[in-house]
Amino acid sequence: MTVAKTPPATAGAAPARLDADAGAGTGAGLVASLGGQLDAGLAALGVAASATQRAQLLAYVDLLARWSRTYNLTAVREPRDMIPRHLLDSLAVLPWVRRGPVLDVGTGAGLPGIPLAIARPHLAFTLLDSNGKKIRFVRQTVLELGLDNVTAVQARTRAYRPQANFATITARAVTSLDQLCADCAPLLAPGGVLLALKGREPTAELDALAKAAPAGARAHAVAVHRLTVPTLDAERCLVEVAFE
Repeated sequence: MTVAKTPPATAGAAPARLDADAGAGTGAGLVASLGGQLDAGLAALGVAASATQRAQLLAYVDLLARWSRTYNLTAVREPRDMIPRHLLDSLAVLPWVRRGPVLDVGTGAGLPGIPLAIARPHLAFTLLDSNGKKIRFVRQTVLELGLDNVTAVQARTRAYRPQANFATITARAVTSLDQLCADCAPLLAPGGVLLALKGREPTAELDALAKAAPAGARAHAVAVHRLTVPTLDAERCLVEVAFE
């Protein structure tokens, strides 16, 4: 999956068909509807996806919707709402996910890690969460979608110590910036970046971050990027953080 300056010519093509199990969970009509909704969103973001990637994204929504009927994986239950609020919201930060390995902390049901891993199949992703139920879902999703570049780990961020550190760390609505930086500083490789997905610009958190010195290294916000998520009427921004 690549980021394009103009919408790809194939953005309006018919949606890729899901496997039989995924189609059975969602219904053929809804699958077609979701495919068109996804295509329009990807085109608006300037993201080109292969047929395989599109099918994986739709299958992920189907799995998430079906599991959420039994397990409380996400507050968003309708597949049509999951397209903008989960898939497109995650993929809006794709231009900043350029180097791996990537760690997604507090991944929950795999957000933004799974959409980003589908979009960047050449990068290795580790999806981290302390919730066993949610990690079981992530592992099942990885298996069913054939995501060979994804590893799911059940652990708390502050207790997790991998064999090698990460070039990129992502976090979506996990905790305050100063606490997030304190937890993630030991996990970043030299020159690595932390990408914190937020709603409106967190002015108070940025002020607190400027005064904090997590793990002996002073974190500073490299930039705050305002994001536009197609068909989502809510403020979104990305705080890009590096360490001195």
